[in-house]
Amino acid sequence: MTESPLRVVTLGTAGGPRWWADHDGAPRFGIATAIVVGERWYLVDCGDGAGHQAKAAGLSMLDLGGIFVTHMHSDHLVDLPSLLLFGAFELKGKTGGPIPIVGPGDRGRLTPLSPRATSIPEAVAPERPTPGVSGLVDGLLAAYATDINDRIFDSLAKSPRDTFAVQEIALPPSCGFDPDHDVAPEMDPIVVFRDDLVTVTATLVSHHPMAPAFAYRFDSAHGSVTISGDTAPCENLVRLASGTDLLLHEAIDLDNLASQYSDTEMLQATLDHHRRSHTTPADAGRIASRAGAAHLALHHLVPSHAHPAVWQDARTTYDGDLSIPHDLETLVVARAHAPGARMLA
Repeated sequence: MTESPLRVVTLGTAGGPRWWADHDGAPRFGIATAIVVGERWYLVDCGDGAGHQAKAAGLSMLDLGGIFVTHMHSDHLVDLPSLLLFGAFELKGKTGGPIPIVGPGDRGRLTPLSPRATSIPEAVAPERPTPGVSGLVDGLLAAYATDINDRIFDSLAKSPRDTFAVQEIALPPSCGFDPDHDVAPEMDPIVVFRDDLVTVTATLVSHHPMAPAFAYRFDSAHGSVTISGDTAPCENLVRLASGTDLLLHEAIDLDNLASQYSDTEMLQATLDHHRRSHTTPADAGRIASRAGAAHLALHHLVPSHAHPAVWQDARTTYDGDLSIPHDLETLVVARAHAPGARMLA
């Protein structure tokens, strides 16, 4: 039997703005996932070390087909600057058009203040406090202008603007999205990217108050891969992942996470966020079961040093194949359902 040319490489499996280790004390890099079809690969999120890990996995920037950002939290974006700046050198021999960077647009207004706040903080960059990927890339290139201009004028390097092109996801006006009150209204998945190998669809997921936040599904001739992004249990994700061959879903251990905080005020506000914005392993299993996913892999593990038995709770609600991958692990995706199969509960 010929091995499927569709595979996933888990470049980084830890979530959250921390430098985490696993249960045995080995570092886990930040959340970043490569979907590989033949020689071409697509990157979902750019967590800490994404570029380094891609290199370690033998993935060439010359074969990168696109970068997909689920949402604007730093643990999903912190290595984007290195991809923009170092990638321009790796891509100096690339032919064809620029590599797309696909992701959310501007939230539209500042995040509401936590009801636990005792004072009003001063917003950073109040003139544009909630940029999407376009504003982020503009800001990064402006911040590194001395470096970039030195290299393109003196060393005749390519500008990142010649090698990357930002595409913010336009939401249907009728979907009812509201960044404060309805971050994931019921919607049909929308196509956000297509080339000769994959079609990528996206849907809003529930990561309140971060909005918009997206999950992505990659469909190819060889199978499908769905990545949840950060989300609480969400009907839109069930719809997007219906009949998928592999669902990579975030998972959180709330009890273990609570032990990381000594500041009571920050602890309570942070746990408020995690309870309404993330998914336990058992709930991830329920989502996979309802979607009819053939294989569930848990990643974006928070905290990643939780005992491995915690993640096995997904087995209480899901009886398909379950993986808890380490960094740089390869998951070969075998088609389990007919092309385009949908298995809504």
